Amino acid sequence: MEDDAAVIYGLEFQARSLCPQYGENDSIRFLVGTQSLRFDNQVHLIDFDDESNIVNKHVFLHKAGEIWHINSCPSDKNVISTCYSEVNENSAELKAALWRIPPLDETEPPMNPNEYGSPLPGGHQTASLRKLCDFEGGHKNRRRVLWNSNGDSNSVIVIADHFIDVCSVENGSAQLTDTMELEGKSQPKFLTARFNPHHAGKQIATAVENSIRGWDLRSSRQSFIIDNAHSQTVRDIDFNPNKQYYMVSCSDDCKTKFWDIRNTEAPLMVRSDHSHWVWSVRYNHFHDQLLLSSSSDSRVTLLSIPSLSSEPYGHLDDDEDNEDEQKSCEPDKDRVITCFEEHEDSVYTVEWSTADPWIFASLSYDGRIVINRVPRSEKYKILL
Repeated sequence: MEDDAAVIYGLEFQARSLCPQYGENDSIRFLVGTQSLRFDNQVHLIDFDDESNIVNKHVFLHKAGEIWHINSCPSDKNVISTCYSEVNENSAELKAALWRIPPLDETEPPMNPNEYGSPLPGGHQTASLRKLCDFEGGHKNRRRVLWNSNGDSNSVIVIADHFIDVCSVENGSAQLTDTMELEGKSQPKFLTARFNPHHAGKQIATAVENSIRGWDLRSSRQSFIIDNAHSQTVRDIDFNPNKQYYMVSCSDDCKTKFWDIRNTEAPLMVRSDHSHWVWSVRYNHFHDQLLLSSSSDSRVTLLSIPSLSSEPYGHLDDDEDNEDEQKSCEPDKDRVITCFEEHEDSVYTVEWSTADPWIFASLSYDGRIVINRVPRSEKYKILL
């Protein structure tokens, strides 16, 4: 049983920010932001047809600056956020803004899935993103904009160097409604953050150097602390979508660690599946035994961790006739399903599709996006 080959899409510029189009549940779409100091930056909307293995692309100009983080609104697929670097004569500052994607040109031809090179063939004109608002209130150096997928889409979280700003977006402006400050010796900074999908979206986790801190948005206080979670900088965190208190983290120490935030004295599991810094880790939205990780070793790793999943024994049938057989089942072993090696540079981000739980995309710094699938044998093992 052969699996479909990976589909590769090449950007004109370097890039490190990728996200799925969260408000789109019918089509397989991803958004990518570029990093160029010399030219206008771009946001690429990539539409993947899994039946024909063809990528349709739409390119929009982002003239504000090089994009360090991109995210999309869960309730309006055409609204996105970017955190970008604005360079002045003597300094550079990370700013954040909300944008609207202009209407798509449905007549644009599909791109050859194996083609590298410029996504802007000769003379092609691109539309610019329309700015909805800047995040002017709050604090400087904004690293992340987070939407709560379980709550009000008009309320967003902005992560700055030392602050968590809660903002209300209405009538084309963003107003600061609450803020939480990070205190500590040597002025630690927030590096990344992730919403907890449980607790009605009232909790987030943040990476602070080599530690992890949880925050309760209702009380504006810390809810848990994992000091020295890793021996080096924590690069990414994610929550298990199906198990309430489980979380995963990855770091420059080349390790991926699994945690129960009710008892943070020691990790539940430690894995060393990469040979260099691990930049990104993501749970599958539906089948939480499946995880993706990406690294500066140019590899993407697909893991199966059933022992810490919501179905450690696989899918159990409700048929009483099979009850004895089910009781005798042993849990699957934790393992690496496969390593994907289509990249040639550091893979900064990997994301699952919101429309198809078996498809994911990864992005390396050289601007290469690779769309891959969970192997059929693993898919059928989970479903049958």
